[in-house]
Amino acid sequence: MRRASRGALVSQYLEGISRTALAEYQQFFREQARRRNGVYALYRKKKLYYVGLARDLRGRLRTHLRDKHGESWDRFSMYLTVGDDHIRELESLVLRIVRPTGNRQTGKFARAQNLRREFTRRVKQDAAEHLSELLGVERTNRTARLGVGSSNKGVLATYVTRTMRLRARHKGKVLKARVLRNGVISFAGKKFRSPSMAACAALPHRRAVNGWSFWKYERAPGDWVLLRELRR
Repeated sequence: MRRASRGALVSQYLEGISRTALAEYQQFFREQARRRNGVYALYRKKKLYYVGLARDLRGRLRTHLRDKHGESWDRFSMYLTVGDDHIRELESLVLRIVRPTGNRQTGKFARAQNLRREFTRRVKQDAAEHLSELLGVERTNRTARLGVGSSNKGVLATYVTRTMRLRARHKGKVLKARVLRNGVISFAGKKFRSPSMAACAALPHRRAVNGWSFWKYERAPGDWVLLRELRR
């Protein structure tokens, strides 16, 4: 019995095949790869030479037999995907990791966040704290610089260093909130110190709501997870 492939990115694949097979087994590749989406890799003497994507894998591979890459590869692999939603990002991921000699572009991610700036900020912050410790200089408290008293902090102050968006779904509607730098949650024009208090305001017909399991935050662009993940 075949296992269900629901949710799979790659549905079928074929690896390390000689380029001569494209001519000798045309019917097979016509049946399996014609007008199929996927990513392919070209090799020369077992070393990766080129990576590409196509919405007609058979046609693209045949083209590479006679284009500028024609004499540069002797074997290929192909990975047939379910739809084409992610094949461009998949290609970019491979290009950025492997950097094949035949590819001129490195690949781009449409909506991904580059964490270099955030990492740089964290390194500078740690370096400043370490320097202050070595010199015996007391650093100005972060909340004092922001003009926020400790009594005004919210529960999330321990987990956030900048403003953060929250959202939740209820009866087909998307409810939106924002976490301020002091950890307080702003929802519907009001401020709440905890996720659960904000959730109760969003669902006034309920006496108690676990806000950590109700709200989601955007961990990375497009990656929304439950707020409770912050505590793990």
